[in-house]
Amino acid sequence: MYLMQDEIVLKSYSIAMGAQWDAGPKQREGDERTPEGTYHIDWRNPRSVAHLSLHISYPDAEDRARGQENGYDPGSNIMIHGLPNGWGALGSWHRLINWTDGCIAVTNAEMQEIWSLTPNQTPITIVSNWSPHKN
Repeated sequence: MYLMQDEIVLKSYSIAMGAQWDAGPKQREGDERTPEGTYHIDWRNPRSVAHLSLHISYPDAEDRARGQENGYDPGSNIMIHGLPNGWGALGSWHRLINWTDGCIAVTNAEMQEIWSLTPNQTPITIVSNWSPHKN
């Protein structure tokens, strides 16, 4: 994950994604995939079940319309977060597998830094090498 200002990379972070990240972008509630697209940080939770969490504005109107058109709930509550409370000692080991339900996970120390550098309304773009839209 890259933290950028304009076109300049300020920091980079290794991350863990949704457990089914390699199956493509999020489609529906419970698919354990991380969404792809352009969103923004719309609220934050200092008391989440993981060490700090920043909410990603998924699903947007397009995601909801796609879900409605196909007869499913697109899901929600996608966050950038640290490790689950009490699991901080895992540190970077958590990145050995993609383990989240669709969120983006970093270490607790990294989450504290990201939290301090990203105000609400910060834009976020999520893409993968899998995406058929990538040139």
